[in-house]
Amino acid sequence: MRPMPNESPTHASASSAAAKPAGAGGPIAASPLTRAVLEIDDYAAKLGWDQPARLFALVDTAQLRTQEPSLAAQLGLDGDEEAAPLTPIEQDEIPAGAPLDEFLATIAWPDAVAGCALTVERQMLPPSAEASVPQDLDEAGLARWVAKHPDRQEVRMTVAVLRDGARESALRLREKDAATDVLTGSDLVPGLADALAATFEA
Repeated sequence: MRPMPNESPTHASASSAAAKPAGAGGPIAASPLTRAVLEIDDYAAKLGWDQPARLFALVDTAQLRTQEPSLAAQLGLDGDEEAAPLTPIEQDEIPAGAPLDEFLATIAWPDAVAGCALTVERQMLPPSAEASVPQDLDEAGLARWVAKHPDRQEVRMTVAVLRDGARESALRLREKDAATDVLTGSDLVPGLADALAATFEA
């Protein structure tokens, strides 16, 4: 897949991914952004667990058909009047070992990108375990401590933002790995949403 128009040299080149947008044919949701988040969650679920973080550009489907007809055809969007209003396009692989916040700080999106989304796996503790968290650990030490905790839960977080400030996220627990158990909401992962929103700030 070739870079999108007005590509910044900083980052955000589209990957040479195969012929479908993430989660094509996924669930229908109330808003275009919620639908895009659930499509990405469904796409990630089909890849299984223990996956690296994945970054997506969100583009206006109608605009994509007009401005990039060959790319729209490659994604199977040409002539599909029932296609979702936003099309997620997976970006190049996030460098292994790169701190996520530092990586996101390197991104500058071209004007054609309406929003972006990230899916990432993390381990979390239930509220009942928070009181026992040691206070003297750095981030790496805390991650190791959580990884050994018997009550830890693995969660996949999919977070998306638009240029206009809209936000949406989806959480899926590994132990409840079903589309019917996915939790959605605009403020579930505020820190990650803030980091994604900052990629659109000049």
